[in-house]
Amino acid sequence: MSSSRDSHVSWFGEPPVAGTTAWAEQGATEAAFADSTQLNASPPPSAGKTSAATSEATTGDANRPSFHRIYRAFLTARFALAVVLLGLVIGYWALGNHPALWMVVSTMGYAIATLSLLIWPSHAQATRPDLQSLKPREAIASVGVDLAFFAAMHYLSGNTLNSQALLVLPVLMAAVLMPRILALGVAAAATLNLLGAALLQGQVSGNLTSLLAQAGLTGFGLFAIAALASELSARLAKEERSARGSLELARQQAQLNRLVIEEMSEGVMVVDRQGRVRTANPAARRLLAAQGLVSPAPFQLRGVPSWAALINAVEKALGNPQRAEDGQEVKLQFDDQTQRELRLRVRFTKGKGGRTSEDMCVMLLEDLRAVRARQRQDKLAAMGRMSAGIAHEIRNPLAAISQANALLAEDAATPTQKKLTQLVTDNVARLKHIIDDILAVAPGVRPPAPAIDPIETIVAICNDWRSTQGLALGEDSLLDIDTSGCQRAPTYPHLKIRFEPEHLQRVLVNLLDNALRYNTGEPGAINVSLRWMPSADPAGLLMLSVSNDGEPVSADTERSLFEPFFSTRSRGTGLGLYICRELCERHGANIDYRLHPPPVRHRNEFFVTVPVEPNGLPHQTA
Repeated sequence: MSSSRDSHVSWFGEPPVAGTTAWAEQGATEAAFADSTQLNASPPPSAGKTSAATSEATTGDANRPSFHRIYRAFLTARFALAVVLLGLVIGYWALGNHPALWMVVSTMGYAIATLSLLIWPSHAQATRPDLQSLKPREAIASVGVDLAFFAAMHYLSGNTLNSQALLVLPVLMAAVLMPRILALGVAAAATLNLLGAALLQGQVSGNLTSLLAQAGLTGFGLFAIAALASELSARLAKEERSARGSLELARQQAQLNRLVIEEMSEGVMVVDRQGRVRTANPAARRLLAAQGLVSPAPFQLRGVPSWAALINAVEKALGNPQRAEDGQEVKLQFDDQTQRELRLRVRFTKGKGGRTSEDMCVMLLEDLRAVRARQRQDKLAAMGRMSAGIAHEIRNPLAAISQANALLAEDAATPTQKKLTQLVTDNVARLKHIIDDILAVAPGVRPPAPAIDPIETIVAICNDWRSTQGLALGEDSLLDIDTSGCQRAPTYPHLKIRFEPEHLQRVLVNLLDNALRYNTGEPGAINVSLRWMPSADPAGLLMLSVSNDGEPVSADTERSLFEPFFSTRSRGTGLGLYICRELCERHGANIDYRLHPPPVRHRNEFFVTVPVEPNGLPHQTA
C-alpha cells in the first residue's frame, strides 16, 4: 500500500537541505535527533534496490539548486507536451485521417529537440550553482524553439487547430527563468506572432476585425502572465534566500549545540516513552558501561538488567513530571557485579503554551562519586590556599624549634632528658614532612612535564621499591608486574606520556606502600599492570593499575579515600592519596579506586589513567 502524499508538496522538489552549504555534513549525534521514522526497520531485501534508487534520485534532486530544479521541470513539461502532440498526430493517422506532412515532420522534430535538451548534461549546475537566469544558448534552445514552433504551427494550421494557448509555456518559462524585461520581450514576440497570424488569416477569411481582437486579448493575457509570474518568481527567490540564511544559522546553532553536548562532562540522553535512547553523548555512554563506552544511539534501555533502575526512574518521572526535575539517585548493577551510583535529573520537552509533553524526556546523568568529589573540592579549595600559607609560616618557627632542641640535646645528661629531646626531634621531623607534603601540591606555575617512556620508568620504580622493601624475585615474589597490555597501543613500542618522573615515582610508591600494608602476604598478592585503552583521542589512554588481594575497602572509607588528613592508621598523615590525586591532575591524569566482585583475587584496585602522546616516534626523546 503506497503512502499518501501531501497535496501541498512542490512539484519542483523539496528545498535543498544538505550539500549546499559548508554546514551540510551532519554528525552522528545530530542525526540521532531525527524523526523516529528514521529509526524504523530497514526495508525488505526485495525492495532494497528500488528503495536505494529512489533515495538516490530524491537526494540528487534535493541537492540541486532551486533554479536548476525549476528549469528541469520546465524541460520535462516541454517534453510531455511534445509527446502529447506526437500522440495526436499518431491518433489522427490511426483514425484514417492523414495529417499534413509539415505537421508530422515539425512535431517529430520538436519532440527530438525537447528530448535532446532534457537529457543533455548541464554543466551550469556544477560551475554556476548560484545561477539565477538562463544563459543565451539555453534560452534560444528552449524559449526560442518553442516560440518558433508554436508560431509556425499557428500560421500553418489556420483555423483547424487552436494553438494560441501553447504560447503560454514559453512566456511562463521566460517569466520564471529570465529577467523581467526579457520575459516581457518574449510576451511581445508571442503577441506579434498572434497578430501577424490573425492578419494573414483575416485577409483570407474576411473576418479580420474579429481575429485581430482575439489575438490582441490573448496577447494582453500573455503580458499579464509574464508580469505576474515574474513578480511571483522574484518574491519566491527572495524568500528562498531568506530561508537559506535561516537554515545556515540553524545549522551553525546545531553544530555548536552538538559540540557543547559532546564535550559535557555530564551525561545527556534523550529517551522516549518506549525506553528507546534517541541520542546519548560520550559521557552518558561511559556511565552506562562498566568499562569503556556503550554503542552509539539509538539503542534500547529496556531488556538490559543493568539499566533496569533507569527504566524505573523514567517511568516514575513520567508519572510525576513535577517532581522529576528535583533529581534522584539510582544504582546500576553491571554483569561483573560492579556498581555505579548515579544522580539522575529528568527534563521533559515542552509543548505549546508551556504544556508538558511526556513523549520525550532528557536525562541528565552524573556519577555520584564525581559529584561528591566536586563538592569536597569546592570545600577544600579555600582550605588548601590557607594551608599553604600556614605551612610557610610554620616552617620558620619549626626550624627554630629544631635548632633549639639540637642545642638542648648536646647538654642532655640524664636518660629522661635524652628521651624528651628525641621525642621533640621525631615530632619536628613529622611536622616537616607534613609541611613538605602540603607545599608539594600548592598551586604555582611549573614547567611542562617531559615525555617519558612509561614502561621503562614504571618497571624501574617497581624494581627499586621491591629492593627497598627486601622482597624476593621470581615466582614466589609478592609483586607481579604485567606490561603486556601496552602492545595494543598504536605507537607501541615507542609509547610516551607526559609526567614528571619524580611525581610518578611518588604516586606509584604510595600506591605500592598501601598495597603492601593491606595484602595477604601470599605470592603475587600485589599486582601492577600497565595497559593501553582506546579513547576519543586516537592515541588513547594508558592505565596504571595497582591492586592487592587484601580485605575490601568499606563503603564509608571509600568515600573519603582521597580527602586530605583522612587515614585509617593512627600515625598516618592522611595526605598520601590526596597528594597522589593532586599530582595526577597536575599532569592531566586521573586516579580512582574500584572494588571488584568476590571471584576476582585482587579486589582492591587503584588505577591511574594518563593520555598517551600522539607522536611517540623513535626519534623523539624525553
